[in-house]
Amino acid sequence: MKAAEVMTQHVISIKPGSSIMEAAQLMLLNRISGLPVLDDRGKLVGIVTEGDLLRRGETGTERRRPRWLEFFIGPGRLASEYVHTHGRKINEVMTVDPQTITEETPLVEIVLLMERKRIKRLPVVRGGEVVGIVSRANLVRALASLAPETQETALGDASIRERVLAEIDKQPWAPRTLTNIIVRGGVVELWGTIFDERERKALRVVAENVPGVRQVRDHLVWVEPMSGMAFGAPDQDRESSDKSV
Repeated sequence: MKAAEVMTQHVISIKPGSSIMEAAQLMLLNRISGLPVLDDRGKLVGIVTEGDLLRRGETGTERRRPRWLEFFIGPGRLASEYVHTHGRKINEVMTVDPQTITEETPLVEIVLLMERKRIKRLPVVRGGEVVGIVSRANLVRALASLAPETQETALGDASIRERVLAEIDKQPWAPRTLTNIIVRGGVVELWGTIFDERERKALRVVAENVPGVRQVRDHLVWVEPMSGMAFGAPDQDRESSDKSV
């Protein structure tokens, strides 16, 4: 999927000379956490977010440091921080030259940008004009819309086993040679040995994602590498308790 397929086309924006109070009201009214900043020609010049409004002089939340630390930080940076926490216009607090994408940007690249830049939204531009915006919420909606499409016809036991083993083979973390899968009536039984307890949950997820799987039973034994001690599966512990009652 690409940005054009998930982006919000009706973009609520604000001008550089607007007040931060106007930005706050727009965010609250429209239930959004960021606004592209457009000049009089409609060109993107910045972006203002909730994060830019967290530390403000009006609320007494501006950053305070010990005097000795301020000495090392220097007057230039302190002056910039003062403008950001006490400025009243958007162009005094906004992030300039924000990261942008195009309508053709793949979702995988969008996610990578959000993670690497630690941002929650990306303006979509076409020839310098903002034509949409992609936020984390858009990505969640895209996932939700795909849910009906991911429903597949339930597979038989042999096909389920083949699908589970094929997925395990593709994963670099999976203990393929130490794992065996048995499927009966749509119930997947995980047998074998793992050396990292986190692999247990991952193997269960592999099985749960295969169409036709009704239940996953865990018989995996975890061997702690340092001590060599072996620990049974939680499913086995529960079964033993049930039988003793």
